[in-house]
Amino acid sequence: MTGTAVLRALRILCPRTLASTSGRFPAPVQSVLSPAPCVLYPPCRNYPIRTMQLCSALCAGHNKWSKVKHIKGPKDEARGRMFMKFGMMIRIAVKEGGSNPDMNLNLAHILEQCRAKNMPKASIEAAIKSAEKAKPASQHMFEARGPGGCLLLIEILTDNTSRSHQEIKRLLIKNGGMLSDGARHNFNRRGMVQVPGHNISTERALELAIEAGAEDVQEMEDEEEQPLLQFICDMTELKKVRASLEELGMQVISAGLEFVPRTVSSLDQDQLDAASVLIEALNDCVDVVRVWDNIHPVS
Repeated sequence: MTGTAVLRALRILCPRTLASTSGRFPAPVQSVLSPAPCVLYPPCRNYPIRTMQLCSALCAGHNKWSKVKHIKGPKDEARGRMFMKFGMMIRIAVKEGGSNPDMNLNLAHILEQCRAKNMPKASIEAAIKSAEKAKPASQHMFEARGPGGCLLLIEILTDNTSRSHQEIKRLLIKNGGMLSDGARHNFNRRGMVQVPGHNISTERALELAIEAGAEDVQEMEDEEEQPLLQFICDMTELKKVRASLEELGMQVISAGLEFVPRTVSSLDQDQLDAASVLIEALNDCVDVVRVWDNIHPVS
């Protein structure tokens, strides 16, 4: 290829570059390039350029995992802990009165609570079978005092009493509590029947308690802040009170034996927050079955 042909091709591809450097070529060469009689490719022009945004804020779609992580995850974890506690309660009930719910009233009430909380039938049956075959474990009740002077009863089931004692003591000290003998005397064991409290006045609740043969009735809320009525009766009258409430058209949510405080502790907001942290830490302990307190509910 001759020098002229090479320069012509360069002129076609990069006209501006050659124009800016045309002064470097001798005059004969410039005259040869100037006509450009044949253009094989269109000359370069300043076309508008569309830029691509790579900012993460412009990405479409939804982060489904965040919902699972921050909402479903904690709920599933709490649900798992609840089922584990039910399993421990079943184990204690079987140890005390056998595995037949027809002959073991406490077990029958616990199984009903399991069903009310949607515990799978297979899990319930597995818990009963494992309770029958479980290795020996001891049941203990720790007495404690929490923030603001509130009293606590901590029921545990363990195969290592020394380990559990040290763990409960550590959790109490870490969260402003301490072991305190004598707290048990502030509680009575009573039968407890819970029913929904929607659209039921205090006067009507008292009427229901009298008609059902209960000693007292308390207004409270469940974990989802839904109103509940809690009917308290003697342990031997639990089955009768429950049947009476059902005959009166009430839907029984749960029925069982609980520790009811004789006197209650009124806490300020800071003390209440500290007590809540302590009770939550105790409930998270694998050996703890249940925690009872005498904290006055906030109205």
